[in-house]
Amino acid sequence: MSVPAGLIAAAEAALAMISDGARVGLGTGRAAGAFVERLAARARAGLSVACVATSEATARHARAVGLRLVELDEATSLDITVDGADEVAPNLNLVKGRGGALVRERIVAAASRRQVIVVGPEKLVAALGETGPIPVEIIPMALGFCMRRLKDLGVRPSLRAGAADGQPFVSDNGNLIVDVALAATLLDAAAARAFDAEVRSIPGVVDTGLFIATAERVLVGYPNGRVDTRWPQH
Repeated sequence: MSVPAGLIAAAEAALAMISDGARVGLGTGRAAGAFVERLAARARAGLSVACVATSEATARHARAVGLRLVELDEATSLDITVDGADEVAPNLNLVKGRGGALVRERIVAAASRRQVIVVGPEKLVAALGETGPIPVEIIPMALGFCMRRLKDLGVRPSLRAGAADGQPFVSDNGNLIVDVALAATLLDAAAARAFDAEVRSIPGVVDTGLFIATAERVLVGYPNGRVDTRWPQH
């Protein structure tokens, strides 16, 4: 799969933030994959890093290109996580998880001093939920109950399908993903927090794809190679 020039430029900008000896969280998806490739090249040239992956797919990629992976144990904190996003609002709140790795992405981000997001301009939105649904990870036993409760909130949940075999998508944690289409976009941080809290309060919900106030900065890469840095608006 080819990687757009803008994502490559943004990944290289993120790479410049990695110091020797850093402990690095590796995101999931095309943007994160571009970063993994470039970090591995730097590691082969002598940069010392230890990495924690946010998905089994990223772990396989990292091992294949020679990066050293470590466990996120009690003694491990991360200096930085570099990841992508599905949507980025002006205040840098995010929708993540359309690739299915939201829970591990949340954990790794929380374990990191800094979360840096790498995107192309097509991921920038005026309000969260503008370009697609909000992913919600659910324990399989609770699927029917959670679907009913989500519908009670006035949204349209749909179970995510997996590969061509017709079976549901299963996360690396053994859970199901429900994609929640909103009745209206989440216009500000207060609306996003309120909806996130409502969904999380449903027993059986593990997490949502709403990442509120987690990003330190967002690097937006354009096709001409320009990279804009966006900071949270307070």
